[in-house]
Amino acid sequence: MTELGNRLKEARVAKGMSLDDLQSVTKIQKRYLSGIEEGNYEMMPGKFYVRAFIKQYCEAVGLDSEEIFDQYKSDVPVVYNEELPDKLSRVQTKSTVKTEDSKLMASLPKILGVIFVILAAVLIYLLVSNYVSKSDNKTENETTNEEVNYDESKDSPLNDENKDEESAATEEVKEEPAAPTEEKPEPEEVKQELTSVSSSGKNSTYELKNAKEFKLKVTSIGETWVNIQNGSGKSIFQGTLKKDQVQEIDFTNETGAVIVIGNAAETEIFVNDEKLAYAISPAQSVTQNVTIQFTKAQ
Repeated sequence: MTELGNRLKEARVAKGMSLDDLQSVTKIQKRYLSGIEEGNYEMMPGKFYVRAFIKQYCEAVGLDSEEIFDQYKSDVPVVYNEELPDKLSRVQTKSTVKTEDSKLMASLPKILGVIFVILAAVLIYLLVSNYVSKSDNKTENETTNEEVNYDESKDSPLNDENKDEESAATEEVKEEPAAPTEEKPEPEEVKQELTSVSSSGKNSTYELKNAKEFKLKVTSIGETWVNIQNGSGKSIFQGTLKKDQVQEIDFTNETGAVIVIGNAAETEIFVNDEKLAYAISPAQSVTQNVTIQFTKAQ
């Protein structure tokens, strides 16, 4: 048993808590709690869970986890250089992911009703316009026929010479039809490219191109521990995500992001709402380090 394990066990006993009580409070399996007290970290589901489990143990028995980590740093396995920021100003946490399908279905009859009214109004307008146009054309034709009959009658004062002058004047008044305006084709929208460039062991690297923004969303479909860092290795978020919990971070002004995952089988990653397909199967490696390199589109 390590010094850290002794310290934690003493604090638990002083609280009058058994391992079963501690399991109920922390939701950590009893065998993992026992492993922490004995210093047996090899039995953990992944090295990244060690710090998270110790932190929850400390909070349950009333110890300061940061002070414990600092005092017993030699007893805690270090996997990554983790440095938590004081404020997570750019992190927007959503406790649950809600859908609005029911609202859309409820408002669908109203939308269809409005569309039907608009179509009916357009149809009536076209029918009335067509009727009025035919009436005007009929009236104009009747008036023209009367004028022609008068002009061509025997008593008409107009002679052939006047008719020729009138025809010439009418031809001069006619306007030439305007040349059709050429419509310029709209440029096609370039779709972003998210491709896997390398994978080895539990490490995989992706490239994000043809995108003007980089918005990362990490979702838990069960329970997982994650550590999200920027391209410089600074930790933006670290902790355990329970079922349906989400972490969203805007990396648009960064060169990339690194996601350290403790349980890949229950972790989903979205880049600008596009789901990332694991290059390494979660069945092959539960713990994974996913690196996304971002080249901002101009």
